[in-house]
Amino acid sequence: MSTNMKKKAAIAALVLLSSAFVLVGDALAANPAANADELVAQHLDSIASPAIRAGLKSRVAQGLVHYSILVGGAGSLDGKAFLVSEGKKLQFMMKLPNNEYRGEQFIFDGEKDKVAFSMAQQTRSALGNFVFVQDAVIREGLLGGVLTTAWPLWNLDERKPKLSFDGLKKIDGQELYDLHYRPRKNSDLDIHLYFDPQTHRHVETIYSYSVSQGLTLGGETAAAGQQQNRYRLQEKFSDFKTVDGVTLPNHYEIQFSQELQNGRTTLSEWDLKGLDISSNTPVDPRNFEVK
Repeated sequence: MSTNMKKKAAIAALVLLSSAFVLVGDALAANPAANADELVAQHLDSIASPAIRAGLKSRVAQGLVHYSILVGGAGSLDGKAFLVSEGKKLQFMMKLPNNEYRGEQFIFDGEKDKVAFSMAQQTRSALGNFVFVQDAVIREGLLGGVLTTAWPLWNLDERKPKLSFDGLKKIDGQELYDLHYRPRKNSDLDIHLYFDPQTHRHVETIYSYSVSQGLTLGGETAAAGQQQNRYRLQEKFSDFKTVDGVTLPNHYEIQFSQELQNGRTTLSEWDLKGLDISSNTPVDPRNFEVK
């Protein structure tokens, strides 16, 4: 074959390959989720095949965490994070080398939950207090997203939440599918799960809650028009990698903000990168003890 013929053949191969990529992209775009059931099914398939998912019983994710105060103060700390789950059971711990703020520990044993004291005064942090009061965050298996086997979309028949598909919404400049999650047990939290429309991966969860002036976090709804305290917990997931047929995020970011009626605003961040994740690792039952 002459040099010119080889060049033409190479160009033709590139054109075919480009066409194949276009067809794949068109196929993804032509198969958008139309409702909650379709989105959940596509999302689960983005993690692993049904056969592999059926065999996932436990998971351990661990790595480093960088804590920083972004608004309402200053400072940062580096520590270690550990997230272990088995079925609906979960422990999530972030340990920081500081006497004033030692980090966080959230535990759910399948029935009862625990949010550990994290401050030197034997009190909970703002994040810890929020999760303690609004315990649907851990009781529903939402905290940590697909990094845990407690993730509620694995087993909707048991959780029985109410799901509302709200289509595409622009979040942080990105178009994402919005799935409104309402626990079977009444909760004051407004919970939205967000998914990449191309990959159907879960990339973000936002929990928001407002309470009127004169009431504490978790109190009853007061008259409209009064000043409110506003709380927002945001989880972000990225850097997805596939190991043994399971695709999970290796970057997990948490932000928690408070806008208080006295004008004070705070925003803190916990950034977990380069997570070491293993599935079906033997788990010590003591991880889930609630005392």
